[in-house]
Formats: sequence, C-alpha cells, structure tokens
Amino acid sequence: MKRKFDIVTDSSCDMPKEYLKEHNVIVVNLGFTMDNVNYEGEYGEKIEPAAFYEKLRGGSMPTTYQVTGETAKLHIEPSLKAGKDVLVIAFSSGLSGTAGSFSVAARELSKKYPRQKIKVVDSLCASMGEGLLLDYVINKADEGEPLERTAKYAEGLKLKICHHFTVDNLFHLKRGGRVSATTAIIGSILKIKPIMRMDDNGKLIVIGKAMGRKKALHAVVDNLFESMEEGFDGPIFISHGDCIEDVEYVKGLILQRLPKVEILVNYVGTVIGAHSGAGTLAIFNKGKCR
Repeated sequence: MKRKFDIVTDSSCDMPKEYLKEHNVIVVNLGFTMDNVNYEGEYGEKIEPAAFYEKLRGGSMPTTYQVTGETAKLHIEPSLKAGKDVLVIAFSSGLSGTAGSFSVAARELSKKYPRQKIKVVDSLCASMGEGLLLDYVINKADEGEPLERTAKYAEGLKLKICHHFTVDNLFHLKRGGRVSATTAIIGSILKIKPIMRMDDNGKLIVIGKAMGRKKALHAVVDNLFESMEEGFDGPIFISHGDCIEDVEYVKGLILQRLPKVEILVNYVGTVIGAHSGAGTLAIFNKGKCR
C-alpha cells in the first residue's frame, strides 16, 4: 500500500544509509568539528565511522552541533511544495535541541503551507533506538495509515523503545557531564564499566556497573531480556563504536536464547560517538517499558 506522507528524520538515528534510501526517508545531518575541520552537517567533510573512531583513539576531541531550524526547513519544504504531508522522527530532546529546531521549522512552514500537515515526534530515543522507532513507524506508514494515526502510534510506542548501553571509556561520558571526573578516573583504574539505559525523559542514565568488559556485555544482554514482553520476536538493533568483535559476542549470547530473531547492526554514528567514545555497545528492542 502506498505511503500517504513523507518521513523525515536526522542522522542520529544511526541507521544504514542503504536502509534509509530503500525506505525513502529524508535525512537531516547533524555535524561536528574535529581537529579544526567541520564534518557532516549540510556542508562538512565526510568521514567514515572507522576513520572517525581511529581519530578518537588517537586523542582527537570532537565538538558536535545540532540541526538548526533553517536547515530543517530546507529538508521539509520540498515535500510540502509537492503537496505532501510530513512526519518527523527527531533525536531525543533530552540530549539535543534538534527536536526543538524541527518544531520551529514546522510552525513556520505551517503558516506558509496551511493545506499541508506537519507532525514532529520527539523520539526521546538515541542512536539505533531512534532508528528502531523509525522502523516501526515506516511499517505502520507503509500499511497505508494516515499521518495523524501514525504520529499517535509513534508517540505511544516511543517509551517502549528500550536502550541498553555500555561504554569502554568513561572519560567521554565525563566530558558530556554524565559522570564526574573522580568517577572516570577511579572507574578507569579499576576497569569499571557503566551499565546505562535511556530514561523516560530521553536522557542517558547510569543504572549499574560491571567489573570488566565481558561482564558489562553480559549485563546489557541480561537487561535486554528482562525488558522483553512475553512472545517477543524482534527485531533487535545493535550499534557499536568500532568494536565488531564484541558485537559478534553479544549476538551469540542473544541467538542462544532467540535463535530466529532478526538482528540489525550498524555503527554508533559520529555525533553520538563523539560523546560515547570508541568501544560503545548498545542494544535496542521494543519492551514493556524503559
């Protein structure tokens, strides 16, 4: 069935480019500055994730920037000009002002195109959690659901998109204000790895800790299964900060218990990776609640 409106999202969904192209999703790019070079965004240099994480491991410190209202308008307006309504799935307002910029753009464009409708959903999700919400929304839209019902569906689903995170380097979380300098120093010395999730305000919070990387990976998988509703059949998304061996280990743990589940893997993108660092591993699923 033909989709009745266009879907717009931002690059923090961390979905594969091929997926976004295949599903006709319009993507607005966030960007960052690193080593005095502007990357991504609308006009920045391009960089592959592996090269980005190599720079991080070498000591480069990127500074990110959000989507602006004007940039959002540039991506939404062509659909309105073509007579299409628009649904926006935006990066969590708990981590970025991007959702606010989309809302500003929507208000301004609604005055210019009063016959078209624009709905902005603040996903309260990050990385492939935002991508997983997007995936469910695409499936609903492709069933022929109208804009209003699809937006309502997204709003009702978003707090059931569970995020299970661990990181390898606490100093990136310290830079973003997620942990104190003392915690970062002591944790690094003792090889303590934080276990995190996304809360209902769309903010990343620490919910536990593990002694060593392997125990941390097991902890995030345990949290994944604890969050599932009975009869869960996927999909599960995994994003990573250039640590594919750990991804394969985690996939093995999951497939031991859910041998037929669909698993989609991609990098943690550069903007989120700038704050979480190399070695981040995150698992996403639809669950009972966060």
